[in-house]
Amino acid sequence: MASHQPTLGIIAGNGILPSLVARSAKAAGYRVCCVGLRNQFDPDLPHECDEFSEVGIAKIGRWIRLLKKWNIDEAVMVGGVGKTIMHDPFRILRLMPDVRGLRLWYRRLRHDRRDATVLAAIADELQREGVTLIDSTTHIKEHLASEGTIGTVAPTAQQKNDIAFGWPLLSDTVALHIGQSIAVREGDVLAVEAIEGTAALIQRAGELCKRKGWTLLKTAATDHDMRADVPSIGTETIAQCTAAGCGCIALGANNVILLDKPAVIDAANIAGISIIGV
Repeated sequence: MASHQPTLGIIAGNGILPSLVARSAKAAGYRVCCVGLRNQFDPDLPHECDEFSEVGIAKIGRWIRLLKKWNIDEAVMVGGVGKTIMHDPFRILRLMPDVRGLRLWYRRLRHDRRDATVLAAIADELQREGVTLIDSTTHIKEHLASEGTIGTVAPTAQQKNDIAFGWPLLSDTVALHIGQSIAVREGDVLAVEAIEGTAALIQRAGELCKRKGWTLLKTAATDHDMRADVPSIGTETIAQCTAAGCGCIALGANNVILLDKPAVIDAANIAGISIIGV
């Protein structure tokens, strides 16, 4: 009797994380079927998947029909989705939700669009149709930040002080659902991430701190639902930090993803940036 090949569904936002998950799952023997969110997914992603279909962000009914067609029992949601569209006065026209998406909006999300609320609403819709949303890091545990120094560049005494100063502030920031990152130097908070994202925070911190040598701190809340988009950094982050004068990156151990961990470590070593898992 032929063995049944396990199948993983991916609901893919932007960045390279969906491709990383797809490759890891396929290497583990999974058949990978992907719903790529329109204007979000990486153009290389379809080539990493056994099945792929591009679907609008708010067409929840279409997501579900595809996942059922592919006989998906478990799925992950990975990759970010730009939040600024939610503040566009023409968002309904731009998103063009289907009937199920509209119903979800008016019943669950019209007055509360926090990430946790959106995730719970989508997970409930999927579960009603027999699709379980699982921990988005299930297939990429090896790419999570580990505790201690990651790479060959050790933090300076000042950077260690900045981490000790900034980490409690960051913990409060993420608990309040403001953002996942802050930038600090010598006991001053240079910038706090909000809806604009980490790249904009890095640029702003570099503009505000001409002396360079500041520290980027990034993590998820202690109660972060790992089915949701998990904080991450990649080689682009290292390049942005280098250009902006960041000297150290502190990451929440086991809750921040290094997008292609070996490549990120190599880039940080070359740039002389220390990466620390806290």
